[in-house]
Amino acid sequence: MTETNKIGKVILAAAGCGDPELITVKAARWLQQADIVLTDRLVSKAILDTYVKKEAEIIYVAKQHNKSSSTSQTTINTLLVHHALEGKLVVRLKGGDLAFFSNMLDEVQSCIEYNIPYELIPGITSASGASAYAGIPLTARGYATSVRFLTYYKSDIVTAEYWKELADTKDTIVLYMSNNTLDDVVENLLAHQIDAAKLLAVIEQATTPMQNVSVCNLYEYAITLKGKAFASPALVIIGKVVALHKDFAWLKNAQTEELYFEPIH
Repeated sequence: MTETNKIGKVILAAAGCGDPELITVKAARWLQQADIVLTDRLVSKAILDTYVKKEAEIIYVAKQHNKSSSTSQTTINTLLVHHALEGKLVVRLKGGDLAFFSNMLDEVQSCIEYNIPYELIPGITSASGASAYAGIPLTARGYATSVRFLTYYKSDIVTAEYWKELADTKDTIVLYMSNNTLDDVVENLLAHQIDAAKLLAVIEQATTPMQNVSVCNLYEYAITLKGKAFASPALVIIGKVVALHKDFAWLKNAQTEELYFEPIH
């Protein structure tokens, strides 16, 4: 890495969860100034086309769990440092929000290691976007007063004791990156006699024109949704609040399997 006399700056910015109009004004302003943009897979092409200046270099650093062609975090860290030490203004653009199941910490540590100035810009995470666009408030009087945000992309990250707690909790449960393990999620909750009044919603490609919402009773999951391949990204909401979708849904299902974001092969 070659350091120039003038060190640039890194902006760690979140783009929101799909709908390009959900990006913040601040993130859009930095994109208009950036020399280099390192962008995730889950960033709308419309955002890049609208806000990134023509002279800027856009580098795609797509990541997707269990995909061998994903860009490694080490590579992303190296690119951030390399371009910033060349005096460039670098925007690292992430889908959703910075603090929800992202690798923000690794990238911030790289900036600190090389004394590179940085800023953090939050965004609308998929839990907020998906619940709003599906008409499912994550908390609602008489339904839930708190929320738990989890991931379950592999089977060893939730203990048997915690499954029991999740089955018993009055909290709304939101699962990121868990559409491929949903059968196992339901099986564990049923094994601990989760309340039948708690429903399950799977929101595919939330806030995009391809959004689809599937709702079912967990005890009927085996005959309604089990084994279904959900489009990525998909968010799972479990709890009594899911029942509100029936009355508050304002966006019709797309009724298409077309993908809004290109998958990594």
